[in-house]
Amino acid sequence: MATVKDKHYRYPWRDGNHFELLIDGEQFFPPMLQAINEARSHVLLEFYLFESGNIADTFIQTLCAAAERGVKVYLLLDDFGARGLHRQDLRILQGGGVELAFYNPLRYGHLRRNLLRDHRKLLCVDGHTAFTGGTGITDEFDSAGNPGAWHEVMLRGHGPVVADWQQLFQENWQRWSQSELQLSTPPEDQHSGTQRGRLAPSSPAHADIKRSLINRLRGAEQRIWIATAYFIPSRKIRRLLRRAARSGADVRLLLPGPHTDHPAVRHAGRRFYARLLRHGVRIYEYQPRFLHAKVLLCDDWVSIGSSNIDRWNLRWNLEANQEIASAQMARKVACMFEQDFSDSHEVKAEHWYRRPWHRRLLEWLWGSVDLWVERRSQRHKDD
Repeated sequence: MATVKDKHYRYPWRDGNHFELLIDGEQFFPPMLQAINEARSHVLLEFYLFESGNIADTFIQTLCAAAERGVKVYLLLDDFGARGLHRQDLRILQGGGVELAFYNPLRYGHLRRNLLRDHRKLLCVDGHTAFTGGTGITDEFDSAGNPGAWHEVMLRGHGPVVADWQQLFQENWQRWSQSELQLSTPPEDQHSGTQRGRLAPSSPAHADIKRSLINRLRGAEQRIWIATAYFIPSRKIRRLLRRAARSGADVRLLLPGPHTDHPAVRHAGRRFYARLLRHGVRIYEYQPRFLHAKVLLCDDWVSIGSSNIDRWNLRWNLEANQEIASAQMARKVACMFEQDFSDSHEVKAEHWYRRPWHRRLLEWLWGSVDLWVERRSQRHKDD
């Protein structure tokens, strides 16, 4: 196992991995459930959204069945993101032998502390298979027979990076649970490949995802393609996107169109369009359904995981992305982007400048709210 160390990042680049790109729930839910069904030692899950419904029922049954046959099952959920999980389902999980813990339980009067959320998405099985991306365990992501399901992307990975994902989970579990993890040494991985990968975690104290993105934006030579569900980037990121476009890189943003779970966030982010367009950044708004994917592609570097390109994610949340340096994976991700671009409306500068006044008003209104929240949260952070 070869590693490439960088003192500025928590985890090193590791060689010998194999990653698979899984697009939409019909591609990623079945292999996730299959991996749990085939588990022999332990199953680790860490999710922000876990809401009662058909998908949750299937996962609960599969997790309890694994625990019944002697597999150690550990489920770490964000306390806010799991508010939609009914008490009956919690009783089934606990009665079925699943070890359950909640990140940062909400407390009355703890405003700033309550803002800290665990937004990561991870399934790790037996120490040799890991899934990560942007999904939640909710029916919104179930694309089988549902044309309105949220558009999402997950990765399945094998190889040395899986140990890093397992360690990340273990550290978070030890803080929020009183039960000890009982993990056996994983067998020699037979699925190793040729791809380089690095785990990039992020927290209020350690911003590997943002640092890595900024470095890639600065060094991109050919393309910067970004898909994100919520687009309220920092001033530095906006400046680097404009600079890359002026320097000749193909800079494109794939953002939600009319379908979104937070229209206010969409309006707030659209206030940045004019200046980006003026400097050559191309902007596409995805039309068929809600774009929830979080994908970064800079030349042959790929980053897929839980983090959106917005200040809130990068300041308050626990996030984690899988970085991949592979021309092969970059080609697959580029093909996905091309398909999504074809299903999108490209925002043209000449049309954008002529947009009606009521849209400008919404951008101003929600942009002002965003700035107010930003100042207030920064004040709480500095207190």
